Amino acid sequence: MSKSNKNKTEQLDNSATNASWGGRFNEPVDAFVARFTASVDFDQRLAMQDIQGSIAHAKMLAKVGVLTADELKQIIDGLAQISDEINQGKFAWSQVLEDVHMNIEAALTERIGIVGKKLHTGRSRNDQVATDIRLWLRDQIDTIKPQISQLQQNIIALAKSEASTIMPGFTHLQTAQPVTFGHHLLAWNEMIQRDYERLCDCRKRLNQSPLGSAALAGTSYPIDRDFTASELGFSKASENSLDSVSDRDFAIEFCAFASLMMTHFSRISEELILWTSAQFQFIDLPDRFCTGSSIMPQKKNPDVPELVRGKTGRVTGQLISLLTLMKSQPLAYNKDNQEDKEPLFDAVDTVQDCLRAFGDMIPAIQANRDSMFEAARRGFSTATDLADYLVCKGTAFRDSHEVVGNAVAYGIENSKDLSEMSLEELQKFSSLIDQDVFEVLTLEGSVAARNHQGGTAPEQVKAAADRALKLVKSRS
Repeated sequence: MSKSNKNKTEQLDNSATNASWGGRFNEPVDAFVARFTASVDFDQRLAMQDIQGSIAHAKMLAKVGVLTADELKQIIDGLAQISDEINQGKFAWSQVLEDVHMNIEAALTERIGIVGKKLHTGRSRNDQVATDIRLWLRDQIDTIKPQISQLQQNIIALAKSEASTIMPGFTHLQTAQPVTFGHHLLAWNEMIQRDYERLCDCRKRLNQSPLGSAALAGTSYPIDRDFTASELGFSKASENSLDSVSDRDFAIEFCAFASLMMTHFSRISEELILWTSAQFQFIDLPDRFCTGSSIMPQKKNPDVPELVRGKTGRVTGQLISLLTLMKSQPLAYNKDNQEDKEPLFDAVDTVQDCLRAFGDMIPAIQANRDSMFEAARRGFSTATDLADYLVCKGTAFRDSHEVVGNAVAYGIENSKDLSEMSLEELQKFSSLIDQDVFEVLTLEGSVAARNHQGGTAPEQVKAAADRALKLVKSRS
């Protein structure tokens, strides 16, 4: 737009002021200020929840005698028409009207006349927006929960099929002890299970109705807050009007959940990225989850997990934005809170996209079992098993630790794993070592020995997978 045209548009915009509060003002709002303070470009996303809340409020006003039955019908019918227009993309949004609430109210009044102006009796945009955001986020949580459950089912199914697949377990990214791939996958599931529980806790706390708190002090009209709370599916009405209109803890709590889940996704992504590399070759990802290089024809890049890893910072940033937004606000509502929606919307969108990416990608993982097994054979991963073996033969653990350390040093010098040494070589370090030592020095014997709840033995992994799946399926 040219400067002259832009100024012309601003002059035209300056001819109007929001009728919901313009009576006290002597001149129109500056065109830049109107654009700067408007939120309709993004909060129109709350339109369906705004209409839902308005219908419940109108029903309550009719119940207490503020609206007649005919007036209630006009309001509900008018809002239904507006809902249809919005869903069909035919609704004309106005920046002059600032936000989703006044756009819908103005459209209703245009359709049904003065009755539309009665809808706002006993409420404020402060409790209206607080209600809308809670309704919207509750809907999003109810969409996210089954997505998490499906991801967990995919992880659990893969874990059960790989219950006997041996791979190295790591600490400090150094080979530590052999585990099974299924056991490793179930560790992912445990992280995500905690995320699911945190999300459920968040939903419980947000499921209170602020409607009826009005601007900050409540209203003198004979409203029935329990009625509107019930109509909207809230567990109860909120207790304090000041807190109700200014509280955004629920949005922060959701973003805290989202940040922690994305941190878990980032850890998983990092492992997927490492495991697909030529240095590991533990897994293959199907081509549909990867991209190539414009210059290196051999490349197959794990872009999906890399992007999920990158988006973790984005979601954590939205959490910090909301915490910073709220940290210095006095009670009750402040205009700052207009800035709560975009971080929340973006966090929700990003979480849902990453859940879809992981939900599709995880079951498509192909384990390179031979590569995993060979990697587990390197790095003296059964050293602890040898130490435990000597303890069972009567050696104190600290002494057995030293014995095995000497054996490992010998193995490094001679390029031999413990399992590759002869009995005679091993007996140089302890006369207690006998032929049965090779039963514990095998990778299969090592993982099988961890045969307790939470251990990596294949039968324990299968049992753990069954318990995890039962828990996930019990939610529905």
